Amino acid sequence: MDLNSIINHPEMLLLALAPIFFICIFLEWYLGDKRQKLPISARYKKAEVFCNICLAGMHQLTDILAGFLIAKVYLAVFGWKLFDIQMGVLSFIVLMVLQDFFYYWFHRASHRVRWMWAAHVVHHSSESMNFSTAFRQSLMYPLAGMWLFWIPLVVIGFDPNWVVFVVLLNLGLQFFVHTQAIKSLGPFELIFNTPSHHRVHHGQNPQYIDKNYAGVLIIWDKLFGTFEPEAETVVYGITKPVNSFNPFIVSFAEWRDMFNEVTQTGLTFKQRLSVLFSPPAQIKSESTVSSEVAIKNRDAV
Repeated sequence: MDLNSIINHPEMLLLALAPIFFICIFLEWYLGDKRQKLPISARYKKAEVFCNICLAGMHQLTDILAGFLIAKVYLAVFGWKLFDIQMGVLSFIVLMVLQDFFYYWFHRASHRVRWMWAAHVVHHSSESMNFSTAFRQSLMYPLAGMWLFWIPLVVIGFDPNWVVFVVLLNLGLQFFVHTQAIKSLGPFELIFNTPSHHRVHHGQNPQYIDKNYAGVLIIWDKLFGTFEPEAETVVYGITKPVNSFNPFIVSFAEWRDMFNEVTQTGLTFKQRLSVLFSPPAQIKSESTVSSEVAIKNRDAV
């Protein structure tokens, strides 16, 4: 499989990288589970690994199916391109940096807009951190609107195939930050996203929540005030745990809760919008909303 084939069919990139991914998983499993050199939270639980692999497959399938429609949108937008960019080494580097910048804002929005968090929460719902956690992705990303964040790159003038290739390359590189086997990468910590930085991102410790959104470059977090260094031991997972290894429950738990809340009687239109688009931390629990609605209806009587 040569580079031109992958550029023309960028969805094949992650499959091409799969052997490297599984070698890393084996080495980490050997180091952690067999040699017991890693924390318990790095161990490989069979049920969770199976769930993660199923989630990855479901994610890939929906990405391929949605990709046919999204490709048409990108091609239509490409007709309005501002510049005629020819791909070379320099333009590829520029595309990588720009895509990483837009990835930062996609990732930040995925934590601050509940509609998008409903998809992204799948990735954060594990209480473990190992390479298999990188496979833990949502099939709902196309509906959540991930693809919208790459449209500016197409408008600028980057070929849609190259844009998708770089998006997937960015995601592929992020596989390597999902580990506890590497403590620090020294000077690289200043510029690049590293396992240490990304462990913080997966923490539910109060000071770690909504920090370190970086894809490849950590400089965006340092520029926009969302950087937090790894200090105390990370507690992995989310504050509203799913408590399931069923990939369908993991995929749809937050969508179910959000739908139940937004369809309650007695809410104003503004309240319904708030349920869908406010930051998750500002969303009241279903029981709290239900109690308030019941009190309001009681007082009205």
